[in-house]
Amino acid sequence: MGSAKNILVVDDDPTVKALICHHLGKHGYLVNAASNPDEAFEILEHKTIDLVLCDVMMEGMDGYTFCQKVRTIDQYKVLPFVFVTSSGSLEDKARAMEVGGDDVITKPFEIEELLIKVQALLRRADIFRVYGAKKNLESAFAPKTAKILLVDDDPSLAKLFQYNLKKAGFDCIIASGPAEGFQMAKQEVPDIIISDIMMPEIDGFEFRRMLLNDDAVRTIPFVFLTSKGDEDDILNGYDLGITDYVLKTAGPRVVVAKVSAIIKSLGKERQKVVTELHQAADSLRVKVVPEKSPTFEGFDIQHWHQPFEGIPGGDFIDYFQIDENNLVIVLGDVMGKKWGAWYFAFAYAGYVRSAIRIVLQSTNDYSPSTILQQVNRSVYNDAKISEVFATLSIIIINKTEKSLKYAGAGDLPLIYKNQNTGAVSRLASQGLLLGFAAEGQFEDISINLSSGDLVIIATDGIIESRNQDNKQFGTERLNKIVENLLPHDDLILAIKDEFTHFTSGKFEDDISLITIKLN
Repeated sequence: MGSAKNILVVDDDPTVKALICHHLGKHGYLVNAASNPDEAFEILEHKTIDLVLCDVMMEGMDGYTFCQKVRTIDQYKVLPFVFVTSSGSLEDKARAMEVGGDDVITKPFEIEELLIKVQALLRRADIFRVYGAKKNLESAFAPKTAKILLVDDDPSLAKLFQYNLKKAGFDCIIASGPAEGFQMAKQEVPDIIISDIMMPEIDGFEFRRMLLNDDAVRTIPFVFLTSKGDEDDILNGYDLGITDYVLKTAGPRVVVAKVSAIIKSLGKERQKVVTELHQAADSLRVKVVPEKSPTFEGFDIQHWHQPFEGIPGGDFIDYFQIDENNLVIVLGDVMGKKWGAWYFAFAYAGYVRSAIRIVLQSTNDYSPSTILQQVNRSVYNDAKISEVFATLSIIIINKTEKSLKYAGAGDLPLIYKNQNTGAVSRLASQGLLLGFAAEGQFEDISINLSSGDLVIIATDGIIESRNQDNKQFGTERLNKIVENLLPHDDLILAIKDEFTHFTSGKFEDDISLITIKLN
């Protein structure tokens, strides 16, 4: 299980609490027991907890309220939280989810059920922690209005500076003193904090120390705004790691100029991160998405891949020529526009390649469903990735038989156009998402192809992208493009043009699509 996990058990029934603690400890977990929420908060404050098991009905504060309060603590916003309750009604389960719970166990419960749920939730939390799957690239890099927190006990002066900062295009919020400013800094997470020095009870220097002692806000750029210009005061400020020091007598324009310079510097740092990610992506993308489609006699195979926001994401494409007559085509999607998706795409591509090689070395039965099941078992049995959602499509084409076999795991239906009739149909796989269960229920779908027939397989980035009116591109629009295609038209180009026009070039996810045409 690796390093032992810390589990907090909160229950005012000593018998139930002792039973749970005994079995958790027996299975290698470090257990912290509390009889009520007050004791639990003490433990949460002094220990790093990996999961909470909490009774619902307790004297004083109940489990629902406790969970809501836990979720207000930054470090515990995604802490796995399981309710243990004697009521199994749908209303109670809905209430548990509404307040931020992750799961519910109904008393009396089987110990095995408890242990399975604990293990699954801890496994998922590890994924989020290690790979940052909760960090959305869109929100991290999208242009946004800089937020400024101004802390000053002089309301008139604060309003004056707020007016000028807003006029310059900044979002400026005001706190009347350090205590309020500290809370607002943690809640709002501003881009810059500007603070007066001379304030009653807590001065600016102490306020700065308060921020430095809190990991959540210590790195926010800090500017002193003060009427004090003595050399010692200025040096004291810089000793506390401030970004700049502005005299009130300099006027609002100087403050605006200083803030603008700091925001510009932050923007350059953000862009530097994006540039470095691009450079890494350029060196690795060939391993996740080939630079060009394969040449395979009798077939025209093309692909289009466009990473979200130009930053590599979770889609991957691969081709394997098994022998002279058979080619394997692979399309996968590690779901979400996340930092972690990129790394998982790389890992999944490795899993897929390994599984295909193993299967093909041991059998001459070239079956997409057999390959998928091998990949599925690898994912299901790997604690590091089995909690990540991923789809996978596998196609095998045979040039002598002019046939296509297909199986999918939680993917979009394959689009097939019969050139003779012009009919467009969708062939949906019934397979489960990768790693969802030990047996993925994968089945092969076979097509005998005629000259000019088309097959298209895509990830959901195309159909789920929206235009400025918030309308999805959708499957019907994609079908219509295929239906209207003439025999000598370039399908990839036709889809690109229509899709780019529809979305105004603003995609919402990775775009990956493969077309297969029998010449």
